[in-house]
Amino acid sequence: MLLFSREAARRVDRAALLDYGVPGVVLMENAAAALEAAAERMLRGGAGPAVILCGPGNNGGDGYALARRLHNRGVEVCVAMSGPAPASEVMSDAAINLRIIQCMRLTARVVDAASPESTLDGLCASSEPRLVVDALLGTGMRTPAQAPMTGMIRWINRRRAAGALVLAVDVPTGLDCDTGLPMIDPAVGEEACVVRADATVTFVGMKSGFLAPSASAYLGEVTVGDIGAPRELLERLGVPMPA
Repeated sequence: MLLFSREAARRVDRAALLDYGVPGVVLMENAAAALEAAAERMLRGGAGPAVILCGPGNNGGDGYALARRLHNRGVEVCVAMSGPAPASEVMSDAAINLRIIQCMRLTARVVDAASPESTLDGLCASSEPRLVVDALLGTGMRTPAQAPMTGMIRWINRRRAAGALVLAVDVPTGLDCDTGLPMIDPAVGEEACVVRADATVTFVGMKSGFLAPSASAYLGEVTVGDIGAPRELLERLGVPMPA
């Protein structure tokens, strides 16, 4: 098992793309496959519904790819986006996966910035979600969440308190992956700043901050998802887990 800082994890992504020629959509699809396996365990073979909250970057792209895979397994899936969809003409990896679920006519809505929780409450009106996926912000997050993310985080934590299971993509939104400490804005409080997950699928390897005692309350059960980066690259940039 290898340990990675925020910067080392980002270097793995860049090197896999530029030095080894692994397409970003391949890395994203592998990430989604690891998430799918975790989601299936959490759903215990049930059909959902599952609500996937997606941010503006690759973390959100992982969420879009997961939505497709869960839908193909017969799970009722609803997707909520924190802001306007990535421009399709740019064709980023996230935009590609969003375009696919739009063509599949899956439910995907942008949250109302003024009342994100109301938007989320109306997404899957048939029943309360069994699974909520936090695909908002990943390892690049360095400062406390801002609106409408704060409302989305608050909604995730309230759904968990009501009985839904929460799966975090790479790192729970609001948790500093280097220190393992929550990034809290005192003006809005912890419930709106940091996701509390039941399980986290992290990519490439364990993150340095996950070893901090304070991190376990936010991470839940942690598994490492293989995204297909070359082993030699991981061994060069990661460090062994302490004994």
